[in-house]
Amino acid sequence: MTRGLDHIVVAVKDLEAAGKAWQALGFTVTPTNHHAWGTANKLVQLDGFFVELLSVAEPDKIVEATETAFSFGAFNRDFLKTGEGISMLVADSLGAEQDRADYQRLGLKTYEPFGFEREANLPDGATAKVAFDLTFATDPHGPELGFFACHNKYPENFWKPAFQSHANGATAVSALYMVAGDPSDHHEFLGGFIGQREMRATSLGLELPTARGEINVLTRQAYAYALGEAAAESLPDTLPCFAALEVACKGLEARKVIPARELHGMSLVLSPA
Repeated sequence: MTRGLDHIVVAVKDLEAAGKAWQALGFTVTPTNHHAWGTANKLVQLDGFFVELLSVAEPDKIVEATETAFSFGAFNRDFLKTGEGISMLVADSLGAEQDRADYQRLGLKTYEPFGFEREANLPDGATAKVAFDLTFATDPHGPELGFFACHNKYPENFWKPAFQSHANGATAVSALYMVAGDPSDHHEFLGGFIGQREMRATSLGLELPTARGEINVLTRQAYAYALGEAAAESLPDTLPCFAALEVACKGLEARKVIPARELHGMSLVLSPA
């Protein structure tokens, strides 16, 4: 069964500034939430997909990774040492046990099971418990990028219409853009991660359809052609990287690209729905 795109993690140094930048683009941004391991986030919720703006709030609480245990906090702390931007790509879950079994059957590198809960701040000022099971995996051709499947245990407490309503008409994720030296290096891992072996090779790279949105893996040159030089100029010297997100917006007449230099290390494409 094919998984969809669940969310992205955007590692930022100044969470308040990042939240204000997204608000200035017409997005509704949630209040700040905190994790027990020292990170904090603000969310932008769409239809079944969200953007997690994440910063390190209490570095002394971060638990270091081991060979068998992935550390969400340490991974994003280390990512921020080289810059801001999209640090992790997250897939829908088919259930934590199923995710783990699928990934291991396909030979993907996995880690010890990890789950947590926290208090979510709601639109009316109240709080509610949310909890998640995360199944981490690593692409051998991109160990500096984070991947996991996310099982949301209390979706009724997480998704809120007030958070999903945006002044700019944003409704749904269209695509995640990844840039690689050789896009074909990543087809096996991504296909297994999403559960989708059918993908299309184009002159620009790879197109991988998911149950919610596409993953487009492009070369540096193809990315510049697709999103423009302003977006491409912020790409890191070392690839692969997660470069941009495309969001469909109702009422938008023309495509708009916000380059990474204006949005904490990630480019954003707003396209007509």
